[in-house]
Amino acid sequence: MDFFLGEITRPHRDIDFFCSAPDADDLVARLVALGYRPVPGNDALQRDLVGPDGLDVQIALLGRDHDGCPVVPAGPYAGARWPVDLLDGPPGRIGDVECPIVSPRAQIEIKEMMPVWVPGLPRRAKDSEDVARLRAALA
Repeated sequence: MDFFLGEITRPHRDIDFFCSAPDADDLVARLVALGYRPVPGNDALQRDLVGPDGLDVQIALLGRDHDGCPVVPAGPYAGARWPVDLLDGPPGRIGDVECPIVSPRAQIEIKEMMPVWVPGLPRRAKDSEDVARLRAALA
C-alpha cells in the first residue's frame, strides 16, 4: 500500500510479499543474507521470516492456473484463485525506491476478504483505514 501511495503511512510490524513459488528459495536466501531468520511453518504456502529488527516478513507463494491467473500453489486450498489482477499494479515508489506492487484494487479485496477467507481472523481497524486510503487514492 505504501509504495502505491508513495509514502510510509504508519509504522509497520510486518510486510507481506507475493512471490512465484519457484522463486521463493532465492528470495528467502537473499533475505537470510541480510540477517533475516526463517520461521518454521507451512513452506508450501508461505515463507515467514523475522528480521534482525523484529520486522516480520510473510511471503505468500503463487502458482498459476491454466488461464494464467495467480493461485494458491499447494496445500488444502491449492488452485484457489487470488484476485485476477493481483500482479497488474503499476510500479510503486517511495523516494528513489521503485518496486512492483499488488494492484490497489486487489489490495482492497484482500484486506476486506481475509476475515471471510480465514474464519476467526478478526477485522482490524488498520485494514479499514488502509482500504479508505487506497480508495481515496484511486478516486
